[in-house]
Amino acid sequence: MTHPVVHLELHTGNLSRACAFYTQLFGWRAERVAVGESSYLALGLGREFEGGVVESDTERSLWLPYVEVDDIERATAQARELGGGVALEPREGPAGWRAVIAAPAGAGVALWQPKSR
Repeated sequence: MTHPVVHLELHTGNLSRACAFYTQLFGWRAERVAVGESSYLALGLGREFEGGVVESDTERSLWLPYVEVDDIERATAQARELGGGVALEPREGPAGWRAVIAAPAGAGVALWQPKSR
């Protein structure tokens, strides 16, 4: 079974500048949405593919793809067995569970298990 990329998240040190660039260049829409007790800047990337933007203390912006998995605990353990690192252990959020892993070569990927399918 293949696991699809279901979300793309931009981590940037300058949220307003990044959003202005991508919305003007590609016509993507940015919209603040409530998530539990906090908010999240959703980014409409196209017809059916969504994303988001997070302001963080990063020197260099990066895109983090989210890959849907059936069992986040098992997928995180398998990443370790294959020599990957775990930057964020599985944790629950309002819509599901996520973890962040790094491949042996260093590229990060978020694992995503939604609460409902």
